[in-house]
Amino acid sequence: INKGLGMVHQHFMLVDPLTVTENIILGNEPHKGGILDYKTARIKVKELSERFHLKIDPQARIETLTVGLQQRVEILKALYRDAEILILDEPTAVLTPGEVEELFKVIRRLREEGVSIIIITHKLEEVMAISDRVYILRRGEMVGERNTADVTSRELANLMVGRDVVLTVKREEHEAAENPLFRIKDLFVKNQRGVTAVSGLNLEVRPGEIVGIAGVDGNGQTELAEGIIGLLKAESGEIIYKGKDISVWSTGERIAAGMGYVPTDRQKEGLILPFRIWENMLLGEHRKKKFRKGLRINSTAVKEYSRGLVKDFDIRTSSVEDTAGSLSGGNQQKVILAREMSRQPEFLLVSQPTRGLDVGAIEYIHKRVLEMRRKNAAILLISLELEEIFSLSDRILVLYEGKIVKEFDPSKTDEKEVGFFMTGGTV
Repeated sequence: INKGLGMVHQHFMLVDPLTVTENIILGNEPHKGGILDYKTARIKVKELSERFHLKIDPQARIETLTVGLQQRVEILKALYRDAEILILDEPTAVLTPGEVEELFKVIRRLREEGVSIIIITHKLEEVMAISDRVYILRRGEMVGERNTADVTSRELANLMVGRDVVLTVKREEHEAAENPLFRIKDLFVKNQRGVTAVSGLNLEVRPGEIVGIAGVDGNGQTELAEGIIGLLKAESGEIIYKGKDISVWSTGERIAAGMGYVPTDRQKEGLILPFRIWENMLLGEHRKKKFRKGLRINSTAVKEYSRGLVKDFDIRTSSVEDTAGSLSGGNQQKVILAREMSRQPEFLLVSQPTRGLDVGAIEYIHKRVLEMRRKNAAILLISLELEEIFSLSDRILVLYEGKIVKEFDPSKTDEKEVGFFMTGGTV
């Protein structure tokens, strides 16, 4: 920091109850006569925000700000410390299309002011839109450097993965069944703090259909997913699966009835990292006769089964004896998909399936999800990536403050319109 480096982390480093000014000066507070000079700090923050067109109220509390405004606070925090080089880690991961445009305007102004900017991202269209030069990393090594004006997104993707990559998945026409397999009626779910996060939500999913849930992070996505699979209790409303209200069923009962679940956090919720791959493949299947020998697990049968899945799902590992924690993020996600899809679920809940993955892993996972659609699974996709929602979904539902506020046919809308409703737009 003292040498002029500033960092804006993917997960913001802000204290929610404090004001914008208090967060910006934290650890670098101005003093006058041994007393905190808050007035001078506030004036400097206001001057910085005006100079760089980062309009924000210095007195506002962080907890009242949108994600896009919180990101501005992080940038101001670095500029307040006279950063000459600003590093942005996945800066658009939680932003709407409108907020991305605003961020890019800010970045261009910073460049004009002489600030050097490094953006770490896996979103190729953003690399092409904002950068002057691009370095390509693959497995920890620099495999290329290009002037952005002289390269295509396809070339970048091929360098990132080391082979030809299909950037847009072809979603074939597929006739969904007429009657829904899965429905939610007036669902209310509270979060871990006891605050209502899902508020009177209604939706339905038919066999052979992918329904995408689009929304800014923090609008009830996690609570909706955990309420559907039984990790959070439904306060009221109905979760109807194959004609039965399953809202009081345990998670185990829901999975046994043919529901699959790919959770948001693969490391904390999807896998047990110190366990071996074959042990992770067994999770939820350990009661089945084919994997038991008396009262014990039949490890020979499980390992043979796991080797088959490793081959089928192209999981890059030397052995099923390797721990899940030793795998890359993409291969960890493939272990979860292999486990869930091998059960041939009739309903599949997929939450943030490609978060933080490279284009090669994204391409593979999208193909597998569409394969389940062809097999007539009813699929509910929750994703913060609008490009992913548009690529995979037959219908798009917009989630805002725990409610579905709009439904779209992806062929009759665009990311800007969907993004408008994601931030509470009503017209």
